[in-house]
Amino acid sequence: MRRSRNAKIVATLGPSSSSYEKIESLFHAGADVFRLNFSHGIFEEHQEKVRIIREIEQKAKRPISIMMDLQGPKLRVGTFEGGKVILKAGQTFGLDLTSAIGTSERASLPHPEIFAALKPGTDLLLDDGKLRLRVLSCRSDSAETEVVIGGELSNRKGVNVPGVMLPISALTNKDRQDLEFGLSLGVDWVALSFVQKPEDIQEARGLVQGRAKLIAKLEKPMAILHLEEIVKQTDAIMVARGDLGVEMMPEEVPSIQKKIIRTCRAYGKPVVVATQMLDSMVQAPTPTRAEASDVATAIYDGVDAVMLSAESASGQYPIEAVKMMDRIIRQTEQDSVYRQMLDDSRPEPLDTVADAITAAARQVAHTINVSVIVTFSETGSTTLRAARERPESSIVALTPNLSTARFLPLVWGVHAVLTEEVFSFSQMVETACKAAVAENFAKANEQIIVTAGVPFGASGGTNILRVAKVEGD
Repeated sequence: MRRSRNAKIVATLGPSSSSYEKIESLFHAGADVFRLNFSHGIFEEHQEKVRIIREIEQKAKRPISIMMDLQGPKLRVGTFEGGKVILKAGQTFGLDLTSAIGTSERASLPHPEIFAALKPGTDLLLDDGKLRLRVLSCRSDSAETEVVIGGELSNRKGVNVPGVMLPISALTNKDRQDLEFGLSLGVDWVALSFVQKPEDIQEARGLVQGRAKLIAKLEKPMAILHLEEIVKQTDAIMVARGDLGVEMMPEEVPSIQKKIIRTCRAYGKPVVVATQMLDSMVQAPTPTRAEASDVATAIYDGVDAVMLSAESASGQYPIEAVKMMDRIIRQTEQDSVYRQMLDDSRPEPLDTVADAITAAARQVAHTINVSVIVTFSETGSTTLRAARERPESSIVALTPNLSTARFLPLVWGVHAVLTEEVFSFSQMVETACKAAVAENFAKANEQIIVTAGVPFGASGGTNILRVAKVEGD
């Protein structure tokens, strides 16, 4: 089974997509990666979803990626008398660490980390930016603010502090417990929320210990100040536009999105664009034209994957949303402008043997019109470098490592195949030719390109390229 597109689809599972039948339908509709949102649900529910996905994987004989998304620290106000209050622009409003029920004059904000970072003039955004407060004065346990933009404030609404590096870990105690459980289930990707700095990635990597790949969610403007270093430290990036849009002006988000994508492509790191991509399909069977254009724009930019959140998790049309995403991607990739844009935005190869080989493989494939590049890789590094080139040819990734085969479905253009380990050059060529034919990427007497790192059986950089001819019947 193969997809007829390069960009991948991440589908979030939830109440609308928790049964075997629904998850299997989502997979056949086009979902390459399934996201488990640990902000919701209990362990038993996530465990059952993983069981179902792995059963579908066995049935389809195609590796499927599972991503667990950690909640991260959620900053919220306390509760109010009657459940809500109305704040008026120009009034003063207090915040403090006490647990007393909130009124129209003050509220509990049980996060000492916020007060430690506040100073006069700092803005606080409440309820996804609907309300704005400006700090007039502050202490270690309280702050006096002026309401700049008023409105209704109800129980436990979220708080954002734009432009401030909060002295807080990206991993809460809940995240640590969730992480250990998710890793025990064998998830392939761990999405880390609230990343502000490279040290957040290092902390998570110390806990994961190589059992999964890390994907840093960029949802804080402070992370953009450390973008290049964060990209270097992590295995992939998710552009969480909705959260970014709360803490920065809406008109800034598109250019930030493109900057993140360019940086990821330069370093050969997979990049996912997420949040509200087909949001109207939560309640409608078709998206708006603007949403379809939004998805297409990400594809033109060369992203590895686009993600569905509520559309597939809790919406009324989860399967239709995946099918629509698949249709938009395929239509966009058939446009001649798409290939031109990929070629124009291709980063220069680094001065390494691996990049020299993969760049040459793309060029050779183009020159002699080869339909498939087959990569051999224990760790996936050879395949990632091939995908960085965004070749016109398909990429078939052969690996004897199951964990490698399972993380690669997130990567642009890659069709992952679990295979036996090879120990000789001739065996490598024979295995590559057989796999290309078996997976319907090549026919008898056609040429294929093979890249690998030698010596075989050891992880290392790509250092070999071979043009091989598939033998006839």
